[in-house]
Amino acid sequence: MIRRATPDIPAILEALAGPGWCVASGFLERDHVAALAAECRQAHAAGAFHPAGVGRGQSARREEIRGDHVVWVDDLERGPALGAALDRLEDLRQVVNRTLFLGLFDAELHFALYPPGAGYQRHLDRFRDDDRRTLTTILYLNADWQAEDGGLLRFWPEADGPHLDIPPLGGTLVTFLSDRFWHEVLPAHRERLSLTGWFRRR
Repeated sequence: MIRRATPDIPAILEALAGPGWCVASGFLERDHVAALAAECRQAHAAGAFHPAGVGRGQSARREEIRGDHVVWVDDLERGPALGAALDRLEDLRQVVNRTLFLGLFDAELHFALYPPGAGYQRHLDRFRDDDRRTLTTILYLNADWQAEDGGLLRFWPEADGPHLDIPPLGGTLVTFLSDRFWHEVLPAHRERLSLTGWFRRR
């Protein structure tokens, strides 16, 4: 049975209303993280993933820019762990809309698997000619992640200021306004998993 975590939603809302970004540990319980990671790996073993691309539709393959493999959740049969995680994210979408009035209509989500040595260069999450992506969500699925494993999320609270390095610890949810914050995935020394995507406006 998947236990339901009790993350500090008011703290997430306060952070999004203020600086516009938040790192929330414990968004999912440890057993839920393990079950979700297992479903992710099962999909990968079944050949559901493909190398990620860049640009609209992610059709252009540029391994020097990003090296992860992805599968969109809409293309998967939803197991119990994925279904429960999507329910949690939907709860968050609804409370963000009620409180911050962002007009978030739906979610565009994928599993991302970074093999050892893969990363993703500094970027923004919104296309220049499409402003639907509004709130980025990154839910990490990595058990017992250690400093020597690398794979940090390098995050710039200010585009021209100093960066923060955020470890991809299992159960942690990182959220930020998609059009404001530059970020980068540093290469890891072990497989790195996440459920990543965006809440979108119409």
